[in-house]
Amino acid sequence: MLLPFFRLAATSPNRQSAFRWLVGMHLVVLTAGAAVALSIQQGGTPLLGHVVLIAGIVEGALLLGWRLAQIPKSQSLEFLLVSPLRPAGLFFAETLVGLSRLAMITFAGLPLFLLLETEGFVLLSDVPALMVMPWTWGAVTGLTLVTWSYENRSIRRWGERVVMLLILTYLIIGVLAAEKLALWLKDLPPDVGEFVLDGIRLMHAYSPFTVLRDVLRDPPGDNLARCLRLESIGLAALALLTWRGACRLQGHFRDRHYLPVQDVSRQWRPDVGNKPLSWWAVKRVSEYSGKVNLWLAGGFAVLYAAYTVAGPAWPSWLGRQVFVMFDQMGGVPVLAAALVVLAAVPAAFQYGLWDSNAQDRCRRLELLLLTNLDAGDYWHAAAAAAWRRGRGYFAVALLLWLSLVVSGQAGLLQIIAALACGVALWGLYFALGFRAFSRGMQANNLGMILTVGLPLVACLLCRSDLVMLAGLVPPGGVYLTATEPVTLAWLPGAVLTGWLALIISRETQMQCVSDLRRWYDMHHGQKSME
Repeated sequence: MLLPFFRLAATSPNRQSAFRWLVGMHLVVLTAGAAVALSIQQGGTPLLGHVVLIAGIVEGALLLGWRLAQIPKSQSLEFLLVSPLRPAGLFFAETLVGLSRLAMITFAGLPLFLLLETEGFVLLSDVPALMVMPWTWGAVTGLTLVTWSYENRSIRRWGERVVMLLILTYLIIGVLAAEKLALWLKDLPPDVGEFVLDGIRLMHAYSPFTVLRDVLRDPPGDNLARCLRLESIGLAALALLTWRGACRLQGHFRDRHYLPVQDVSRQWRPDVGNKPLSWWAVKRVSEYSGKVNLWLAGGFAVLYAAYTVAGPAWPSWLGRQVFVMFDQMGGVPVLAAALVVLAAVPAAFQYGLWDSNAQDRCRRLELLLLTNLDAGDYWHAAAAAAWRRGRGYFAVALLLWLSLVVSGQAGLLQIIAALACGVALWGLYFALGFRAFSRGMQANNLGMILTVGLPLVACLLCRSDLVMLAGLVPPGGVYLTATEPVTLAWLPGAVLTGWLALIISRETQMQCVSDLRRWYDMHHGQKSME
């Protein structure tokens, strides 16, 4: 039963191309992370562990989350759902293929870890943790996204409320109270206060990032039991998520394609207007709007901005350790640059108009290319959808920049320059993403390079004191303009980014419709192996 699924994954040109790109990006990210870690006097090994773990989480979201979330969108799945295979078997087979491909990508970094072991940077006993933990928590992340997308709207709505409450709890206890939590709890009965403190310590101690940091930092064997317990929890969560996803696959398919018609005439709906394609693209990306991530980023940014403005006047009964850690990592400029990159993620990946497979894209283009839509319509639709998904992060970055101005740590001209570099970055990422869309290129590969590869390159150049070169990389330009007084040194990077965005935009718009028609002519009626 499983062999056809593995054979399809091994012979599909698109999936193999995406797999090779992810392997290449994984090696690039690990190499850049190792180079940055080697340049740090203390704490370099835990930093490498965090880079590896983050890479595993992102790859799990792409390989498992993206693939399994797209399957129910195709009505051709109905033929498999009524076959002897059954929905649970189909989901299990696809999950097993995704887990195997994620394992191969993760283990591609083994030669690099062995090389670092020969240099004495990591211990041989650390290598299993560097390999297994990213795979486990990348798989948990991917299946969590899938299970969340499979649930019906009422459960997702209540789930968002629960997550909002958890975020609020984290911001109050983990950020505002932090190391002062014992002071906050001193008026409670001793048993209650100790119970709360033990619970917080336990949650922190069993965070994957904390466990991997301690494994790489402390002598071998000191954290082995805790690491094994955490892996057991991760594998149990993996089994639970797989079971829930298998149970919901058929129900989610029916919800998407056979949900009874509801009367929505009394509900508020945005006007379609004169650009129906833009209205549809915005509506499409609003189904899973990603509010949870924005709430977390926005809530922390508000507190960090308040801490930056208050400075020495920050109340002594409030925690400051979390903010001090971020200050040591680069402070507001680094966080604001990261938020700008997050705002550009939808622009690079083109969520609005991109389809999960060639068949769906052919069916959509078969209708769109019969209309009078021109390149401007496609461009406006993609831009509206990308901006709808990313504007919140850009607003949070602007809030952080303004806190630098109010606190006197940066001038208004610096923030204007950082804002200009951020706009140029978003424009370039969107232009490249739209060019990939119009030519039928794989958006995931390009998006990984732009949103993960370039920030790592900028970080490596800054750590190597190559500031001028770092300013030429778009994320590095956004960061540097907020850290140093405005000089002509930042101008080449901003001008180059803006010039590339304009040139690519002009060329893409001129060839957009012809490229779409050419792609349709090449793929319409062909057998697709995806």
